[in-house]
Amino acid sequence: MAVTLEEAPWLGWILVKALMRFAFMVANNLVAISSYICYVIILQPLRLLDSKRFWYIEGIMYKWLLGMVASWGWYAGYTVMEWGDDIKAVSQDEAVMLVNHQATGDVCTLMMCLQDKGLVVAQMMWLMDHIFKYTNFGIVSLIHGDFFIRQGKSHRDQQLLLLKKHLENNYRSRDRKWIVLFPEGGFLRKRRETSQAFAKKNNLPFLTHVTLPRIGATNVILNALVARQENGRPAGGDADAKELESPKGLQWIIDTTIAYPKAEPIDIQTWILGYRRPTVTHVHYRIFPIKDVPLETDGLSDWLYQRFIEKEELLSHFYETGTPFPITYVSEVGDSSKDVL
Repeated sequence: MAVTLEEAPWLGWILVKALMRFAFMVANNLVAISSYICYVIILQPLRLLDSKRFWYIEGIMYKWLLGMVASWGWYAGYTVMEWGDDIKAVSQDEAVMLVNHQATGDVCTLMMCLQDKGLVVAQMMWLMDHIFKYTNFGIVSLIHGDFFIRQGKSHRDQQLLLLKKHLENNYRSRDRKWIVLFPEGGFLRKRRETSQAFAKKNNLPFLTHVTLPRIGATNVILNALVARQENGRPAGGDADAKELESPKGLQWIIDTTIAYPKAEPIDIQTWILGYRRPTVTHVHYRIFPIKDVPLETDGLSDWLYQRFIEKEELLSHFYETGTPFPITYVSEVGDSSKDVL
């Protein structure tokens, strides 16, 4: 499309601003990530003497780094409006976030949303595509204990075994509380056609704004982390001191739906360079006690499908009417990153 004379100065400014932002991001990463790595190395003796304190300090530094990434979007005018249940109420409990996946910017959006949720970010474990391992942030995620999963049928069984082992070795020992999972197993634009073909073949709903979720990783996480003898909030008053000190296990599933205006997702390049006009991304939460979630494979599969059918309905309503989600709890997030920098 040809550029008019009136648009030329604006486009020129966008280009200059993008170059300035890119230079700043490079310097920001070089200083912040190298500092994080140096502190982790220096604190290795503490890891041997007091592992819990070491991972607490590491988590705080990790939260600062994610706050840095969140600030890039905020300075570009990319803010978030949160809807639905108030997830701060369960920020000290163990939970899994099930999130629809549209673009790389979904991760940045969640980084912004979760900065003001206490120690959630510090005690969080991400499950991300293995490609993120090779980004500038990959070394940080490896140290923190995030899990990089390789997609594809040929890798699926092996990856689920590796995930199970990773949870056993890193989740409790590093005092993790929340896990972020994208059950669709890839970006919407890449998986939509395959998902729709599978739905047609198996007489399942035809989805446009999300894809049918994959059950594997969710099943592994629930089987590894749910304390079968106690679901939801513990009774508390009848528990003895030993029970109160023991891990309560996974207690909540947080169904999270990300919606971008006009169904135009933000990617990581846009988040860094800031060439897109300021926009508000909407995020909807719905909290389910783990006792209401079936743990057997068939029941869990049906339950997950129902959650993504509901996501489809929420997103369809939003894109067709421009009206945000039903109001239960509303919070505008945009300057939370300033609190940690």
